[in-house]
Order: sequence, then structure tokens, then C-alpha cells
Amino acid sequence: MRTGRPLIAAAALATVTAGAAYLFGPGAKETPAATASTGVSGTKTASSAQAKTVCTADARYPKRQLRGVWIATVKNIDWPSRTGLPVAKQQAEYVKLLDAAVKRRFNAVFVQVRPASDALYRSSIEPWTQYLTGTPGKDPGWDPLPFLIDEAHKRGLEFHAWFNPYRAAYDADTAKLPAGHPARQHPGWTVKYDGRLYYNPGLPQVREHVTKVVTDVVRRYDIDGVHFDDYFYPYPGEGGAFNDAAAFTKYGDGEKLADWRRENVDKLIAQVDVAVHAVKKHVKFGVSPFGIWRNKSDDPTGSSTSGMSAYDAIYADARHWIKSGTVDYIMPQLYWSRGFRLADYRALVPWWNNEVKGTGVDLYIGQALYRVGTTDDKAWTKPGELAAHLTFNREYERVDGDVFFSAAQLLSNPLSAIDRLAKDHYSRPALLPLIKDRGGVAPAKPAGAKAAGTVISWNASQGARSYAVYQVPKSGQDCRTTDARNLVAVVASPTFTTKTPGTYLVTSLDRLQNESEPAKVTVAPA
Repeated sequence: MRTGRPLIAAAALATVTAGAAYLFGPGAKETPAATASTGVSGTKTASSAQAKTVCTADARYPKRQLRGVWIATVKNIDWPSRTGLPVAKQQAEYVKLLDAAVKRRFNAVFVQVRPASDALYRSSIEPWTQYLTGTPGKDPGWDPLPFLIDEAHKRGLEFHAWFNPYRAAYDADTAKLPAGHPARQHPGWTVKYDGRLYYNPGLPQVREHVTKVVTDVVRRYDIDGVHFDDYFYPYPGEGGAFNDAAAFTKYGDGEKLADWRRENVDKLIAQVDVAVHAVKKHVKFGVSPFGIWRNKSDDPTGSSTSGMSAYDAIYADARHWIKSGTVDYIMPQLYWSRGFRLADYRALVPWWNNEVKGTGVDLYIGQALYRVGTTDDKAWTKPGELAAHLTFNREYERVDGDVFFSAAQLLSNPLSAIDRLAKDHYSRPALLPLIKDRGGVAPAKPAGAKAAGTVISWNASQGARSYAVYQVPKSGQDCRTTDARNLVAVVASPTFTTKTPGTYLVTSLDRLQNESEPAKVTVAPA
């Protein structure tokens, strides 16, 4: 996933996009005027007179929008930069990534905690990942996960734990795995394919194991979400047929092989969905599938594309998960440019937008930050391509945010594209989208709000994880419920320092960012 997942032409399964991350999984402004606003079409929608009494939503400044980044640990793509680093160096690198995200007003991170049936945290179920120390199963001397979560929360970033469900090992030689590795203890669970080792999705024991791993993390750590990437049955490679014949004979029950495989994945998604929410209702669960469900040539309800079909090639039926409500959000990886012949970004966004209509499932778009500046598609040599994707998204009301692969490019900022994106689209903070089924209750509004010079402070509200700060414009028009044009900050502690005198509104937010009524405070001129 997020690895430059190649398109595979329907006729020949020929790889047409590739990137260094392919093998490694995800993957591989001016202040708006207070008296007028711009609608989705980009045209002015309210006169100055109207705006004094009514706030028309300005699509440039959405009130709620997911803005995330994937932090890949497999093969040390993003973090840590290499194995064997001292703990302090690992921590400093991670904080640098978070600070780069906060600088661009991001509000979520998706951190890979289980690259391949291993753990980036202390686990009694699976061995330590090799990407910390360089040795599979070796204790790094600390549990990174509490630190990773806490540092994200301190900065107002939601923390999603990213798991790869079926990858057992990058090397098919089980003798190289730690003695207690589940693949060594249960060799019958695995299938060797294309030089790698996979858990067999057709086995109930495998589904139980994956669910156990996920719920163990949900139970013991303060995560905000559980995230699966696009790896289900293996992407077609040079390994021939995926050898699950014995499981199919035992559990196939007369079905066609392809239907049975899709059903196996559907069962896992449904099982994890129930298990996660049984442990902690507020924890979100979602999947980032390959960007093409099916092509119109295979199914008249598919997209106007001609690349690889996730439904047919890796047996991932994202439409089923959406319609059955077994995910809270879907995040298709749309890693192709506008106008790309086999998979035009402009064809795929409206297709996915239509799929979630009326379902209650949130839609976020997986964006290929890692492709910016690459030359296999000339569109990615243009600094504005990525920002243009988000401009295009404004035309589709059910697109509630974007997540970028991957974090390393937040630091390298290829073609200054991430700065341009932040300026054009993230010039204001945004609250997280609300997912009704996850519940939550708005805390009490902040009490004791006061200003001392340029410092605004208030009493902490019970149940509040953070607070939103709005500046009311000189017109007195309060647009905070409409969009984010007046939102100046989301802070974790009950204090905010401003550079500008005026009237401010402060609200309390719970962990899901249900919002209270505002407290009002005035900062006098110096």
C-alpha cells in the first residue's frame, strides 16, 4: 500500500506505476473576508449585506476535515530512519515528523505498528519488529507506543494504529523468524508466495489471531483508531497461484474460489469491526483499499478506469464493507494524477463519493505525496498537482479529508508541494469529522475564561481533550458553526497566546471533537 501500488492493466496485468515504496506498504493564504464567501464552485455566494446576518459556508475553510499522514515503519521508510538508533534519537526523529505535520495544520497520524506479524510495542502475542533494532524479536529496551501516542496527543494529532493483517514475513524462510513467532508455531496458517510468507485468509484461526492482535492494542493503549492498508490477498506477482487449495476444500462450501476469497476478507473486516468497538466504542476502524474497486469493463457499476481491480485481483470488496457498515471510514488510495489514462483521479473521486452516499461511512482520499517530483508520469513533475487534487475534492461534498503517503516527504517537501498545499488548503485549522456511531458528548463550555495581556486562559473542562479558539471579526459575525474562517487554533491545554487584540470564543472538545458552546473573552489593545 502507499507504495506506488502499481496499476495492472486488465488485459495483461502489466505494472504501469511503480515506486521505491511499492514493496513496503502505504506504499510504498490570505485571510478570508468576513463579509463574503466562496462556494464549492469557487464563485461568490453572498453579498456583503447578506453576510452580516448569514454565514454562507466557504469551501476553502471547512470546519471539519481529516488531514493525516502515514508514518511507515516497514523497511524504515519513515521512522525510525534506520535500525539500531539510540532511544533518544528515535524519539527526536518522531517528534520532528509530528512537528512537520503540525506546522502544516494536519490533525492525524497513521502509524504502522504491525508491519508483518511483528510489533512496534511490547506484546505477548507477536515478536518485536526488526525495524527498531535490526534483529527480529529483539527487545529494544523500551515500549515506543505510549510515547508515540502521547506526543501525538500533545500536539492535537489523532493517533491511528496501522496494522497489516495478513503479511506474516518478508522472507518466506520461517527458520529466520524468532522461535515464538506465530508463523513458526502454526506453519499450517501460512502460504509462501512470491518469496514472502502470508497468513491464509481462508482459515478461521487466522481471523481469530489477527483480531486478537488488534484488540490487544485497543485494550492496552490509548489509540484513536485502527487502520488496515490495502494488502489482503497478495498482489499478483511472479509466484504463480496462491496455494490455498486445502483451505478452500475444507471451508469453500461449494462457492466459487473468488467469491470465497472475498468472503474471507469480508469476515475479517466485520469481525475486527465488532471486536474493536466492543472494547472501546470511541475507537474508529477503517481501511485504505487500492483505489479501483472494479472497472466498468468488468462491472457496469464500476469506475471509468482500466487498471487493476481490487475486487478481482486481491479479493478486496470495499463496496461490501461500505454497504454493510463494517468500517467507519474508507480511504481509497488514489495515487494517480488528473488525466492519467488508466486511472484518472477525476474519474475516481466522484465514483467513491457516490459509493458512500447515504451510508454513514466517511470518505477520505489517500494521496501520493511520495510521487511528487517523480518522472514516470509528467503530471507529478508539476508542483501544483497535489494541491489541485484537493481543489477538485471540494466539488464532492462527501470527501471529508485526505491522508498523505508518506511522512518522509513532509520533511523533504518535494517541489515545495506540501507548502503550497498547506497555503492553499490548510491555511486554517480544522476539527476532525464526527462519526455518529462512535458517540461522544460535548464537554461543558470553558469556565473562567479571561485575558491577561495577550494570554487567554480558562479552566480545564471535564472530559475535554482539546479546545478550539476562534477570533470574531470586527463585523461581529460569528461563523464558527459554518466553517473555519475564524478558527485560529486547536490547543491541548487551557491557554492560548494571541498577537491580535479583539473578541475571542473558546470551546471545549472531547476526544472525538464533539464541541461545546463557546465562552467569550476580550483581549484589550496593548
